[in-house]
Amino acid sequence: MRRLLSLLLATLLAGCASDEPAPRQAPAAAPEPWIEATPAHLRELSGVLQVPPTGSDVELALLSVDTRDRPQRLLGSLTLNGNGGPLPFRLLFNPAYFPRGERVELRVRVSQSGRLIQRLPPVPILQPDSRALGPLQLVPAP
Repeated sequence: MRRLLSLLLATLLAGCASDEPAPRQAPAAAPEPWIEATPAHLRELSGVLQVPPTGSDVELALLSVDTRDRPQRLLGSLTLNGNGGPLPFRLLFNPAYFPRGERVELRVRVSQSGRLIQRLPPVPILQPDSRALGPLQLVPAP
């Protein structure tokens, strides 16, 4: 019995001491960047704001606006921090709440230390569909 156990142990050790290297696994592919899909019941406005200063607070709002340019209803909003470079955004909204027959605009304001420093001229949004707005140029606030 001891001889059998010794033979078995020697065989196991010989198998572990093989000169042949273990097969190498291919390196894992870099993970895809996280891309969040828009939920089916929502739509989105996306674009890139040109160029809010570093440390600024950037507020985006999708608003229903009356004939006197007064906001009536908030349809979606987003707050970002300026980084001194182009600032991509993705503003989600529910098309079920998009008012028919009313004016809807995307408005953006940029503030720093509580003071309004830049804004985006209002962008009309005519349909409750997802839309890529591309680069949007901020202007100095009056």
